[in-house]
Amino acid sequence: MSDVSTSDSLIAIQQLKSTISEQIIGQDVLVERMLIALLADGHILVEGAPGLAKTRAINALSKGIQADFHRVQFTPDLLPADLTGTEIYRPEQGNFEFQKGPLFHNLVLADEINRSPAKVQAALLEAMAERQITVGGETYKLPPLFLVMATQNPIEQEGTYPLPEAQLDRFLLHVKIDYPEPEHEKRILHLARNEAMQNGKPKQQVTLGISQESLFNARQEVLNIFMADNLEDYLLQIILATRNPAAYGEDLASWIQYGASPRASIALDRCARAKAWLNGKDYVGPEDIQELAFDVLRHRIILSYEAEAEGITSDYFIQQLISRIAVP
Repeated sequence: MSDVSTSDSLIAIQQLKSTISEQIIGQDVLVERMLIALLADGHILVEGAPGLAKTRAINALSKGIQADFHRVQFTPDLLPADLTGTEIYRPEQGNFEFQKGPLFHNLVLADEINRSPAKVQAALLEAMAERQITVGGETYKLPPLFLVMATQNPIEQEGTYPLPEAQLDRFLLHVKIDYPEPEHEKRILHLARNEAMQNGKPKQQVTLGISQESLFNARQEVLNIFMADNLEDYLLQIILATRNPAAYGEDLASWIQYGASPRASIALDRCARAKAWLNGKDYVGPEDIQELAFDVLRHRIILSYEAEAEGITSDYFIQQLISRIAVP
């Protein structure tokens, strides 16, 4: 196994970030969060209106690393076996043979995941949490590098099925994206025109990107990022405050029904370290925790009926928590 230094790993990942940003204009947060999920070994749920480059983003990421990629378009008639695979009878051999489904790829895009019913959504649960699937009493391990990026349309749109809480908790991050700024949209227009003009012409050979070995080494470097004890306590205080918000105001207590699980503490810790490493720092700062608290927590807390009646959103609740907890 070759030894990849911190600087080599960081340069490679930052170059990948720069390359993706050239193709995904105006969605810098999405690009960064995808890389954070990759470095923190977790899955990411991206929510936004159609046409905001969600599919294009994961496709660009897959081309930047040495890994295979598969896209699954979720539809109301999709079956669980369409994800996991199924046993096929081979008459010439007189036995059943397992045919692997798309979940056995390194990067899986679950496109418009909330357009399929709960039975299909639940088929992802074991794969995302245990990195394995069970079919016909047999358990099959998934690849060591396995990342699910699910996209969903805003839940108020017609024909969507909200993801259950147990499924949502398996996602490391829930990222919401919005329309690009006018100056970014102009660049998108020029990029689309240039791509259309090059259609039909021979494309340059794409060189292989970051190896999986280098990526695994980068993950180890992320885990070694320093976090001070008082900052670790601050991180835990944010998570615990979602379960007992009354300590920070009676208004907050009336807004929350269920707080975040311990999985949120693990997610925020790993993501904050990954963000610090990605920005070239060797320590975690309060700003790393605060910025990622929204993406880590917004899908893990359940607001009360009172909060919904008052128009309180998860992001507003998280913002209030952060503003009322003292920074070390």
